[in-house]
Amino acid sequence: MSKTLLTNGTLVNEGRIFEADVLISGDRIERIDPEIAASHTDVVIDVSGCHVLPGLVDDQVHFREPGLTHKADMGTESLAAVCGGVTTYLEMPNTSPPTTTRDALAEKYARAEGRSFANYAFYLGAANDNIEEIRRVRAGEACGIKVFMGASTGNMLVDDPTVLEQIFRDAPLVVATHCEDSPTIWRNEAAYRERYGDDVPIECHPAIRSAEACYASSSLAVELARQFGTRLHVLHLTTERELALFTPGPIDGKRITAEVCVHHLWFEESHYAELGAQIKCNPAVKRREDRDALLAGVRDDLLDVIATDHAPHTREEKSQAYFDAPAGLPLIQHSLLMLLEHAHAGRLTLETIVQKAAHNPARLFGIKDRGFLREGYFADIAVVDLASPHTVSADSLRYKCGWSPLEGFRFAASVTKTFVNGSLVVDDGRLVGGVHGRALEFAAQ
Repeated sequence: MSKTLLTNGTLVNEGRIFEADVLISGDRIERIDPEIAASHTDVVIDVSGCHVLPGLVDDQVHFREPGLTHKADMGTESLAAVCGGVTTYLEMPNTSPPTTTRDALAEKYARAEGRSFANYAFYLGAANDNIEEIRRVRAGEACGIKVFMGASTGNMLVDDPTVLEQIFRDAPLVVATHCEDSPTIWRNEAAYRERYGDDVPIECHPAIRSAEACYASSSLAVELARQFGTRLHVLHLTTERELALFTPGPIDGKRITAEVCVHHLWFEESHYAELGAQIKCNPAVKRREDRDALLAGVRDDLLDVIATDHAPHTREEKSQAYFDAPAGLPLIQHSLLMLLEHAHAGRLTLETIVQKAAHNPARLFGIKDRGFLREGYFADIAVVDLASPHTVSADSLRYKCGWSPLEGFRFAASVTKTFVNGSLVVDDGRLVGGVHGRALEFAAQ
Protein backbone atom coordinates (compact mmCIF):
# COMPACT_ATOMS: atom_id res chain seq x y z
CA MET A 1 0.00 0.00 0.00
CA SER A 2 1.58 3.28 -1.14
CA LYS A 3 2.14 6.08 1.34
CA THR A 4 2.23 9.82 0.60
CA LEU A 5 3.31 12.43 3.13
CA LEU A 6 2.08 16.01 2.93
CA THR A 7 4.49 18.01 5.03
CA ASN A 8 4.69 21.58 6.35
CA GLY A 9 1.05 22.38 5.59
CA THR A 10 -1.46 24.53 7.47
CA LEU A 11 -4.61 22.49 8.04
CA VAL A 12 -8.11 23.96 8.23
CA ASN A 13 -10.41 21.45 9.87
CA GLU A 14 -13.20 21.28 12.47
CA GLY A 15 -12.95 24.91 13.53
CA ARG A 16 -9.16 25.00 13.83
CA ILE A 17 -6.22 26.26 11.78
CA PHE A 18 -3.00 24.50 12.74
CA GLU A 19 0.35 23.29 11.42
CA ALA A 20 0.52 19.55 10.79
CA ASP A 21 1.69 16.84 8.45
CA VAL A 22 -0.74 14.42 6.81
CA LEU A 23 0.21 10.83 6.03
CA ILE A 24 -1.90 9.14 3.36
CA SER A 25 -1.86 5.37 3.22
CA GLY A 26 -3.63 3.92 0.21
CA ASP A 27 -6.95 5.73 -0.08
CA ARG A 28 -7.19 6.96 3.52
CA ILE A 29 -5.59 9.34 5.96
CA GLU A 30 -3.44 7.24 8.27
CA ARG A 31 -2.07 9.95 10.53
CA ILE A 32 -2.24 13.69 11.24
CA ASP A 33 0.55 14.99 13.46
CA PRO A 34 2.69 18.12 13.90
CA GLU A 35 5.70 16.20 12.61
CA ILE A 36 5.73 12.86 10.79
CA ALA A 37 8.99 11.20 9.78
CA ALA A 38 9.40 10.66 6.04
CA SER A 39 10.82 7.17 6.47
CA HIS A 40 8.82 4.34 4.89
CA THR A 41 6.87 6.74 2.70
CA ASP A 42 6.81 6.48 -1.09
CA VAL A 43 6.20 10.16 -1.89
CA VAL A 44 6.90 13.30 0.13
CA ILE A 45 5.15 16.51 -0.98
CA ASP A 46 6.19 19.75 0.67
CA VAL A 47 3.18 22.07 0.87
CA SER A 48 4.94 24.89 2.72
CA GLY A 49 3.00 28.14 2.53
CA CYS A 50 -0.22 26.34 1.58
CA HIS A 51 -3.42 25.49 3.41
CA VAL A 52 -4.69 21.92 3.43
CA LEU A 53 -8.48 21.53 3.40
CA PRO A 54 -10.88 18.62 3.15
CA GLY A 55 -12.13 18.41 -0.42
CA LEU A 56 -15.42 20.24 -0.80
CA VAL A 57 -18.71 18.34 -0.85
CA ASP A 58 -21.09 20.02 -3.32
CA ASP A 59 -24.66 18.96 -2.55
CA GLN A 60 -26.24 20.44 -5.69
CA VAL A 61 -24.93 20.02 -9.23
CA HIS A 62 -26.42 19.38 -12.67
CA PHE A 63 -24.05 17.36 -14.86
CA ARG A 64 -26.67 16.95 -17.64
CA GLU A 65 -26.30 13.22 -18.18
CA PRO A 66 -28.24 11.50 -19.64
CA GLY A 67 -29.87 13.32 -22.50
CA LEU A 68 -28.30 16.80 -22.34
CA THR A 69 -24.67 15.95 -22.90
CA HIS A 70 -24.09 18.65 -25.49
CA LYS A 71 -23.91 20.97 -22.45
CA ALA A 72 -21.97 18.80 -19.99
CA ASP A 73 -21.36 15.24 -18.89
CA MET A 74 -20.12 13.40 -15.82
CA GLY A 75 -16.56 13.22 -17.11
CA THR A 76 -16.08 16.86 -18.06
CA GLU A 77 -17.83 18.39 -15.09
CA SER A 78 -16.28 16.09 -12.49
CA LEU A 79 -12.87 17.05 -13.90
CA ALA A 80 -13.80 20.72 -13.50
CA ALA A 81 -14.85 19.89 -9.94
CA VAL A 82 -11.54 18.35 -8.89
CA CYS A 83 -9.61 21.16 -10.60
CA GLY A 84 -11.47 23.45 -8.19
CA GLY A 85 -10.96 21.37 -5.05
CA VAL A 86 -14.41 19.75 -5.05
CA THR A 87 -13.97 16.02 -4.45
CA THR A 88 -17.58 14.92 -3.88
CA TYR A 89 -20.84 15.90 -5.54
CA LEU A 90 -24.54 15.09 -5.27
CA GLU A 91 -26.19 15.35 -8.69
CA MET A 92 -29.70 16.42 -9.55
CA PRO A 93 -32.46 14.47 -11.35
CA ASN A 94 -33.70 16.91 -14.03
CA THR A 95 -31.98 15.11 -16.89
CA SER A 96 -33.59 13.66 -20.00
CA PRO A 97 -35.29 11.41 -19.12
CA PRO A 98 -35.64 12.62 -15.53
CA THR A 99 -34.30 10.45 -12.71
CA THR A 100 -37.66 9.62 -11.15
CA THR A 101 -37.30 5.83 -10.80
CA ARG A 102 -34.88 3.57 -8.97
CA ASP A 103 -33.95 1.99 -12.31
CA ALA A 104 -32.95 5.42 -13.62
CA LEU A 105 -30.85 5.93 -10.50
CA ALA A 106 -29.05 2.63 -11.10
CA GLU A 107 -28.36 3.68 -14.68
CA LYS A 108 -26.77 6.93 -13.48
CA TYR A 109 -24.46 5.08 -11.11
CA ALA A 110 -23.45 2.82 -13.98
CA ARG A 111 -22.69 5.85 -16.15
CA ALA A 112 -20.51 7.42 -13.45
CA GLU A 113 -18.47 4.34 -12.63
CA GLY A 114 -15.01 4.62 -14.15
CA ARG A 115 -15.74 8.09 -15.59
CA SER A 116 -16.18 10.42 -12.63
CA PHE A 117 -13.04 12.11 -11.30
CA ALA A 118 -14.88 13.02 -8.07
CA ASN A 119 -16.97 10.91 -5.69
CA TYR A 120 -20.67 10.85 -6.50
CA ALA A 121 -24.25 10.17 -5.52
CA PHE A 122 -27.57 11.04 -7.10
CA TYR A 123 -30.98 12.36 -6.05
CA LEU A 124 -34.24 10.66 -6.85
CA GLY A 125 -36.55 13.23 -8.40
CA ALA A 126 -40.09 13.65 -7.15
CA ALA A 127 -43.02 13.95 -9.52
CA ASN A 128 -46.78 13.97 -9.13
CA ASP A 129 -46.90 10.27 -10.02
CA ASN A 130 -43.96 8.46 -8.38
CA ILE A 131 -44.77 8.37 -4.67
CA GLU A 132 -44.25 4.58 -4.53
CA GLU A 133 -40.70 4.93 -5.89
CA ILE A 134 -40.02 7.57 -3.25
CA ARG A 135 -41.31 5.34 -0.47
CA ARG A 136 -39.10 2.43 -1.57
CA VAL A 137 -35.79 4.24 -2.08
CA ARG A 138 -33.03 3.80 0.49
CA ALA A 139 -29.74 5.48 1.37
CA GLY A 140 -27.13 4.32 -1.12
CA GLU A 141 -29.66 4.12 -3.94
CA ALA A 142 -30.04 7.90 -3.66
CA CYS A 143 -28.64 10.65 -1.47
CA GLY A 144 -32.02 12.38 -1.09
CA ILE A 145 -35.36 13.23 -2.68
CA LYS A 146 -35.36 16.35 -4.88
CA VAL A 147 -38.67 18.20 -4.98
CA PHE A 148 -39.23 21.07 -7.40
CA MET A 149 -41.84 23.14 -5.59
CA GLY A 150 -41.79 25.60 -8.45
CA ALA A 151 -41.53 25.81 -12.22
CA SER A 152 -39.18 23.23 -13.70
CA THR A 153 -38.73 21.10 -16.77
CA GLY A 154 -40.73 18.09 -17.89
CA ASN A 155 -43.02 16.52 -15.31
CA MET A 156 -40.87 17.39 -12.31
CA LEU A 157 -42.99 20.21 -10.94
CA VAL A 158 -44.75 18.79 -7.88
CA ASP A 159 -47.85 20.97 -7.58
CA ASP A 160 -50.41 18.47 -6.29
CA PRO A 161 -50.97 19.32 -2.59
CA THR A 162 -51.89 15.74 -1.76
CA VAL A 163 -48.69 14.42 -3.32
CA LEU A 164 -46.61 17.05 -1.52
CA GLU A 165 -48.07 15.96 1.79
CA GLN A 166 -47.37 12.30 0.98
CA ILE A 167 -43.74 13.10 0.12
CA PHE A 168 -43.17 15.10 3.29
CA ARG A 169 -44.87 12.41 5.39
CA ASP A 170 -43.31 9.29 3.84
CA ALA A 171 -39.90 10.19 2.35
CA PRO A 172 -37.25 7.89 3.85
CA LEU A 173 -34.40 10.26 2.92
CA VAL A 174 -33.66 13.98 3.15
CA VAL A 175 -36.18 16.02 1.17
CA ALA A 176 -34.30 18.75 -0.74
CA THR A 177 -36.54 21.44 -2.20
CA HIS A 178 -36.32 24.04 -4.94
CA CYS A 179 -38.73 26.64 -3.60
CA GLU A 180 -40.45 29.09 -5.95
CA ASP A 181 -44.21 29.53 -6.23
CA SER A 182 -45.27 28.96 -9.84
CA PRO A 183 -48.57 30.89 -9.82
CA THR A 184 -46.74 33.98 -8.52
CA ILE A 185 -44.11 33.63 -11.25
CA TRP A 186 -46.73 33.15 -13.95
CA ARG A 187 -48.58 36.30 -12.86
CA ASN A 188 -45.33 38.26 -12.93
CA GLU A 189 -44.44 36.91 -16.36
CA ALA A 190 -47.83 37.94 -17.71
CA ALA A 191 -47.44 41.46 -16.33
CA TYR A 192 -44.00 41.89 -17.89
CA ARG A 193 -45.11 40.43 -21.23
CA GLU A 194 -47.94 42.95 -21.26
CA ARG A 195 -45.40 45.72 -20.77
CA TYR A 196 -42.55 44.52 -23.01
CA GLY A 197 -43.95 41.77 -25.22
CA ASP A 198 -41.40 38.99 -25.70
CA ASP A 199 -38.47 41.42 -25.36
CA VAL A 200 -38.34 41.51 -21.55
CA PRO A 201 -35.03 42.93 -20.28
CA ILE A 202 -32.89 40.46 -18.32
CA GLU A 203 -32.81 42.97 -15.45
CA CYS A 204 -36.46 42.09 -14.81
CA HIS A 205 -35.59 38.49 -13.89
CA PRO A 206 -35.44 39.06 -10.09
CA ALA A 207 -38.81 40.83 -10.25
CA ILE A 208 -40.38 37.94 -12.17
CA ARG A 209 -38.72 35.24 -10.04
CA SER A 210 -39.50 37.46 -7.10
CA ALA A 211 -38.78 37.41 -3.40
CA GLU A 212 -42.51 36.87 -2.85
CA ALA A 213 -42.44 33.75 -5.07
CA CYS A 214 -39.53 32.37 -3.08
CA TYR A 215 -41.02 33.05 0.33
CA ALA A 216 -44.45 31.63 -0.55
CA SER A 217 -42.85 28.32 -1.48
CA SER A 218 -40.09 28.04 1.13
CA SER A 219 -42.50 28.91 3.94
CA LEU A 220 -44.84 26.16 2.69
CA ALA A 221 -41.95 23.67 2.70
CA VAL A 222 -41.01 24.58 6.25
CA GLU A 223 -44.65 24.37 7.35
CA LEU A 224 -45.02 20.88 5.85
CA ALA A 225 -41.75 19.73 7.38
CA ARG A 226 -42.85 20.88 10.81
CA GLN A 227 -46.22 19.21 10.37
CA PHE A 228 -44.77 15.83 9.39
CA GLY A 229 -41.38 15.90 11.10
CA THR A 230 -39.61 15.74 7.73
CA ARG A 231 -35.84 16.01 7.38
CA LEU A 232 -35.98 19.04 5.07
CA HIS A 233 -33.13 20.79 3.28
CA VAL A 234 -34.14 23.97 1.44
CA LEU A 235 -31.81 24.60 -1.49
CA HIS A 236 -30.33 27.86 -2.81
CA LEU A 237 -31.91 30.56 -0.65
CA THR A 238 -31.78 34.00 -2.28
CA THR A 239 -33.62 36.45 -0.06
CA GLU A 240 -33.20 38.19 3.26
CA ARG A 241 -36.83 37.50 4.17
CA GLU A 242 -36.47 33.71 3.93
CA LEU A 243 -33.74 33.66 6.56
CA ALA A 244 -36.39 34.21 9.26
CA LEU A 245 -37.76 30.72 8.52
CA PHE A 246 -34.65 29.01 9.89
CA THR A 247 -33.08 28.49 13.29
CA PRO A 248 -29.49 29.50 14.01
CA GLY A 249 -27.01 27.07 15.47
CA PRO A 250 -24.90 24.02 14.60
CA ILE A 251 -26.25 21.61 12.02
CA ASP A 252 -26.22 18.62 14.36
CA GLY A 253 -29.76 17.96 15.56
CA LYS A 254 -31.48 20.25 13.05
CA ARG A 255 -34.44 18.75 11.20
CA ILE A 256 -34.74 21.75 8.86
CA THR A 257 -31.65 23.14 7.17
CA ALA A 258 -30.89 25.63 4.42
CA GLU A 259 -28.33 26.03 1.67
CA VAL A 260 -26.94 29.05 -0.14
CA CYS A 261 -25.03 28.95 -3.43
CA VAL A 262 -21.79 30.70 -4.26
CA HIS A 263 -23.27 32.87 -7.00
CA HIS A 264 -25.92 34.26 -4.66
CA LEU A 265 -23.09 35.24 -2.29
CA TRP A 266 -21.20 36.85 -5.19
CA PHE A 267 -23.48 38.50 -7.73
CA GLU A 268 -26.30 41.01 -7.18
CA GLU A 269 -28.81 42.68 -9.48
CA SER A 270 -26.44 45.38 -10.78
CA HIS A 271 -24.41 42.62 -12.49
CA TYR A 272 -27.21 41.91 -14.98
CA ALA A 273 -26.22 45.01 -16.95
CA GLU A 274 -22.78 43.55 -17.71
CA LEU A 275 -23.38 39.79 -17.68
CA GLY A 276 -26.99 39.51 -18.85
CA ALA A 277 -28.31 35.96 -19.17
CA GLN A 278 -24.94 34.54 -18.14
CA ILE A 279 -26.15 34.97 -14.56
CA LYS A 280 -29.77 34.08 -15.23
CA CYS A 281 -30.58 31.34 -12.74
CA ASN A 282 -33.54 30.07 -10.76
CA PRO A 283 -34.03 31.31 -8.10
CA ALA A 284 -32.76 34.62 -9.40
CA VAL A 285 -29.80 36.69 -8.27
CA LYS A 286 -31.50 39.49 -6.37
CA ARG A 287 -30.66 42.71 -4.48
CA ARG A 288 -27.34 43.68 -2.98
CA GLU A 289 -29.13 43.74 0.38
CA ASP A 290 -30.18 40.11 -0.12
CA ARG A 291 -26.63 39.06 -0.99
CA ASP A 292 -25.24 40.77 2.09
CA ALA A 293 -27.94 39.24 4.29
CA LEU A 294 -27.08 35.79 2.95
CA LEU A 295 -23.43 36.30 3.82
CA ALA A 296 -24.50 37.30 7.32
CA GLY A 297 -26.72 34.19 7.45
CA VAL A 298 -23.69 32.02 6.75
CA ARG A 299 -21.74 33.70 9.53
CA ASP A 300 -24.67 33.45 11.95
CA ASP A 301 -25.34 29.74 11.27
CA LEU A 302 -28.78 30.36 9.81
CA LEU A 303 -27.47 28.91 6.54
CA ASP A 304 -25.91 25.50 6.98
CA VAL A 305 -24.44 24.55 3.59
CA ILE A 306 -22.74 26.35 0.70
CA ALA A 307 -23.00 24.71 -2.74
CA THR A 308 -22.91 25.69 -6.41
CA ASP A 309 -26.07 24.56 -8.25
CA HIS A 310 -23.57 24.11 -11.12
CA ALA A 311 -25.80 24.12 -14.22
CA PRO A 312 -24.08 24.54 -17.60
CA HIS A 313 -25.65 25.67 -20.86
CA THR A 314 -24.00 26.47 -24.17
CA ARG A 315 -23.11 30.04 -25.17
CA GLU A 316 -25.66 29.83 -27.96
CA GLU A 317 -28.44 28.87 -25.58
CA LYS A 318 -27.51 31.66 -23.18
CA SER A 319 -27.43 34.21 -26.03
CA GLN A 320 -31.17 33.95 -26.67
CA ALA A 321 -33.85 36.41 -25.61
CA TYR A 322 -34.97 36.50 -21.99
CA PHE A 323 -37.73 33.89 -22.07
CA ASP A 324 -35.69 31.50 -24.25
CA ALA A 325 -32.34 31.72 -22.46
CA PRO A 326 -32.15 28.83 -19.98
CA ALA A 327 -31.42 29.35 -16.30
CA GLY A 328 -28.17 28.17 -14.75
CA LEU A 329 -24.44 28.83 -14.90
CA PRO A 330 -21.20 26.85 -14.61
CA LEU A 331 -19.44 27.38 -11.28
CA ILE A 332 -17.89 24.26 -9.78
CA GLN A 333 -14.32 24.88 -10.98
CA HIS A 334 -14.22 28.20 -9.10
CA SER A 335 -16.54 27.76 -6.13
CA LEU A 336 -13.75 27.30 -3.59
CA LEU A 337 -11.86 30.27 -5.04
CA MET A 338 -14.98 32.42 -4.80
CA LEU A 339 -15.29 31.52 -1.12
CA LEU A 340 -11.59 32.19 -0.52
CA GLU A 341 -12.11 35.63 -2.06
CA HIS A 342 -14.66 36.31 0.67
CA ALA A 343 -12.05 35.19 3.19
CA HIS A 344 -9.51 37.61 1.74
CA ALA A 345 -12.05 40.41 2.11
CA GLY A 346 -12.84 39.45 5.71
CA ARG A 347 -16.43 38.46 5.00
CA LEU A 348 -15.97 34.76 5.83
CA THR A 349 -13.34 32.84 7.76
CA LEU A 350 -11.49 29.81 6.43
CA GLU A 351 -12.99 27.75 9.24
CA THR A 352 -16.52 28.76 8.21
CA ILE A 353 -15.86 27.97 4.55
CA VAL A 354 -14.68 24.45 5.42
CA GLN A 355 -17.58 23.93 7.81
CA LYS A 356 -20.27 24.97 5.33
CA ALA A 357 -18.80 23.50 2.14
CA ALA A 358 -17.25 20.26 3.42
CA HIS A 359 -18.16 19.25 6.98
CA ASN A 360 -21.85 20.16 7.02
CA PRO A 361 -22.98 18.55 3.74
CA ALA A 362 -21.22 15.35 4.79
CA ARG A 363 -23.03 15.49 8.14
CA LEU A 364 -26.39 16.42 6.66
CA PHE A 365 -26.54 13.55 4.16
CA GLY A 366 -24.78 11.00 6.37
CA ILE A 367 -21.87 10.52 3.96
CA LYS A 368 -19.49 7.94 5.40
CA ASP A 369 -15.86 8.87 6.10
CA ARG A 370 -15.68 12.03 3.99
CA GLY A 371 -15.84 15.79 4.42
CA PHE A 372 -13.17 15.99 7.16
CA LEU A 373 -9.43 15.66 7.62
CA ARG A 374 -9.55 12.78 10.08
CA GLU A 375 -7.44 9.70 10.64
CA GLY A 376 -9.22 6.76 9.03
CA TYR A 377 -11.23 8.96 6.65
CA PHE A 378 -10.80 8.90 2.88
CA ALA A 379 -7.99 11.17 1.71
CA ASP A 380 -10.08 13.69 -0.26
CA ILE A 381 -7.94 16.81 0.05
CA ALA A 382 -7.64 20.26 -1.51
CA VAL A 383 -4.38 22.20 -1.15
CA VAL A 384 -4.70 25.94 -1.71
CA ASP A 385 -2.18 28.75 -1.92
CA LEU A 386 -3.78 31.92 -0.61
CA ALA A 387 -0.98 34.04 -2.09
CA SER A 388 -0.99 32.72 -5.66
CA PRO A 389 -3.18 35.02 -7.74
CA HIS A 390 -4.37 34.07 -11.18
CA THR A 391 -6.88 35.29 -13.76
CA VAL A 392 -9.69 33.11 -15.11
CA SER A 393 -9.17 32.61 -18.84
CA ALA A 394 -11.19 30.71 -21.40
CA ASP A 395 -8.35 28.26 -22.05
CA SER A 396 -8.22 27.30 -18.37
CA LEU A 397 -11.86 26.19 -18.21
CA ARG A 398 -12.69 22.50 -17.94
CA TYR A 399 -16.44 22.89 -18.52
CA LYS A 400 -17.78 21.33 -21.71
CA CYS A 401 -19.81 24.51 -22.29
CA GLY A 402 -16.51 26.43 -22.55
CA TRP A 403 -17.44 29.65 -20.76
CA SER A 404 -17.72 31.18 -17.30
CA PRO A 405 -19.24 34.41 -15.97
CA LEU A 406 -15.95 34.82 -14.08
CA GLU A 407 -13.72 35.07 -17.16
CA GLY A 408 -11.28 37.93 -16.65
CA PHE A 409 -11.62 37.95 -12.86
CA ARG A 410 -8.34 37.81 -10.95
CA PHE A 411 -8.54 35.55 -7.91
CA ALA A 412 -6.15 36.08 -5.03
CA ALA A 413 -5.69 32.33 -4.44
CA SER A 414 -5.17 29.13 -6.40
CA VAL A 415 -6.04 25.49 -5.88
CA THR A 416 -2.65 23.82 -6.24
CA LYS A 417 -3.37 20.14 -5.62
CA THR A 418 -6.41 17.88 -5.32
CA PHE A 419 -6.37 14.34 -3.94
CA VAL A 420 -9.30 11.96 -4.46
CA ASN A 421 -9.28 8.73 -2.46
CA GLY A 422 -5.60 9.19 -1.71
CA SER A 423 -4.48 9.78 -5.29
CA LEU A 424 -3.07 13.07 -6.56
CA VAL A 425 -5.37 13.94 -9.46
CA VAL A 426 -4.67 17.63 -10.11
CA ASP A 427 -1.34 19.41 -9.64
CA ASP A 428 -1.08 23.14 -10.40
CA GLY A 429 -4.07 22.99 -12.70
CA ARG A 430 -2.79 19.97 -14.63
CA LEU A 431 -4.48 16.60 -14.68
CA VAL A 432 -1.82 14.19 -13.39
CA GLY A 433 -3.93 11.27 -12.16
CA GLY A 434 -6.63 9.01 -13.46
CA VAL A 435 -10.28 8.56 -12.60
CA HIS A 436 -10.56 7.79 -8.88
CA GLY A 437 -14.10 8.88 -8.02
CA ARG A 438 -16.30 6.35 -6.23
CA ALA A 439 -19.96 5.96 -5.36
CA LEU A 440 -20.59 7.34 -1.90
CA GLU A 441 -21.57 5.23 1.08
CA PHE A 442 -24.13 6.53 3.55
CA ALA A 443 -25.08 6.03 7.13
CA ALA A 444 -28.79 5.59 7.80
CA GLN A 445 -30.54 8.98 7.62
